[in-house]
This record gives sequence, structure tokens and C-alpha cells, in this order.
Amino acid sequence: MPIAPSAHAHTAPPPDLIPEQIAYLQERAQFVRLETVRLISIAKVGHYTSVFSCAEIFAALYYDAMRLRHGEPKWEGRDRFLMGKGHAAVGLYPILVDWGFFDKSVLDGYTRLGNPLGDHPDMRKVAGVDFSSGSIGHALSGGFGMAMGARLQDQAFDVYVLLGDGEMHEGQVWEAAMAAAHYKTSNLIAIIDRNGYQLDGKVDDIIGIEPLGDKWRAFGWEVHEVDGHDVAAVARLLRQLKADEQREKPVCVIAKTVKGKGVEYMETEPGWHLGWLAEEDERLAIEEIKARGGVQ
Repeated sequence: MPIAPSAHAHTAPPPDLIPEQIAYLQERAQFVRLETVRLISIAKVGHYTSVFSCAEIFAALYYDAMRLRHGEPKWEGRDRFLMGKGHAAVGLYPILVDWGFFDKSVLDGYTRLGNPLGDHPDMRKVAGVDFSSGSIGHALSGGFGMAMGARLQDQAFDVYVLLGDGEMHEGQVWEAAMAAAHYKTSNLIAIIDRNGYQLDGKVDDIIGIEPLGDKWRAFGWEVHEVDGHDVAAVARLLRQLKADEQREKPVCVIAKTVKGKGVEYMETEPGWHLGWLAEEDERLAIEEIKARGGVQ
């Protein structure tokens, strides 16, 4: 059962995490990696490394920062979550089961004919998915719209959008960034998984995006940088953002990560963006994930 965050939209000052909470978040990140390996073994192809780079981000969001109600995926007061990097959905689905949004047995048919769980998330089919994603570049626009909707409906929820760093090449991201700053959607938090790679290779070899933080600041956003694999640091930052009632700007969190974090040979081989592990390789990957535990 997930540990539910505070029932209030904002608390100040935020309490610090205790060791037991940090250990729990680390265990949940490990759970995301292990379930990703298991589900991709059913599909016979999938995005291991894209999930592994954001496993701690998933854990900090869903098991500490976000306001959710167990078994109520359509609760109006819930915080919203959108993924630009929709190909990481395989790591999200087990978390949604953890929150009681659909039955665990659905996972066992991942990507099989008639199963609602695809390689990318579909909000029309999967309870707990707030936005259908996978066409890179659209999620921040959707998140901006939801953040504006909260204001218009006098709702207190926050909107979190997880973006890949290769997604910074999409013009629509920057159109949404301008609009969000103009309308001061302070309940919008974009988290960039800065793992350095995309499908075609190194992000900065294809089109350089640095200085990334300065660009977001120039667009009118509050910017923070964090070690994306230090789950305690990520959770503390998200708690601070949740507690800040005075903020007037949207927030960009640049999470510095390693693609494939948790399985050493995946961390050094960009070809694992999409792949499948043979039986013996899968066994060794599971052993390594379990041995490394909290990977920071």
C-alpha cells in the first residue's frame, strides 16, 4: 500500500524525510526497475533504460509528493501527472496497480492483444493515466492546460510533467513554456530527465540544449537542478515546491540522471534505448538491480 502524502495542497515548512521513508522510496524505485524487466519479458521488447533513468523520480512523485487517493483514479482533487516520454509507461503501470487503480492481473497481459496496457499510455483505457502520450512534445502543453483548468475551477491540485531531455528539441515545448510563464501557472512543475541520450544518440551531439537551466529561466520559469537518482534529494525538493505558497512562476526541475541506471552495461550502451533481454541476461540484470538497491 502506498504511503499517502499530506491531504493539504501546501504545507510550510515541509517536514524532512526520516530514514524509513528514504528506504521506502529507494525500495519503490527498485520495484519499478524489477517490474519493468518482468513486463518487458512479456512484451519481448521495451524501453528499459528510459525507465531506469527516472525510477527515482517516479518513486518520489507517486510515493511522497503527489496527492492521490487509493482506488480513486478520477478523484477531482488529485495531482495530475503527464509524461512526454510516454515510452517509459512500463515503469508507471505497476505503480498505478499499487495505488489500486486497476487489478494487478492486468499487468500479466502487458501489450498482449486486448490488454489496455500498451508501450505508450492511453488515458482512455488505463485508469490513473491523465494524458495519452508518446508523440513527443505535447505533454507540457497538456499540463499547462490542466494547470489553467485548476485555476478556473478553483482547484488546488498541482500538475507534474515528466519530459525527456531530447524532447527539448521540440518547438511545442517552448511554446508551452512561454504560455505557462505568461499566465503564471505556479502549480505546473516540469521535470526534465536529463540522462543525456535519445533514440538517435547523445542529445547534445544532435542538437545542443545547454545551457538548459538558463534557457528555462529566460523563459520565465523557476529552475532547480537535482541528482535524479538521489531519491531523498528529489523528494525533499518536491516537498519544498509543494510547500511554497508564494511562488508565482511555473517550475522546471532538471534531474541529472544516467540512462539505464541500475544495470551497469546498460549505462554505457545507448543501444539499450529499445531492446529485450534473453533469459540468462534477464536473470543477471535482476540480480544486479537487487544487489545495488538504492543506486545513487
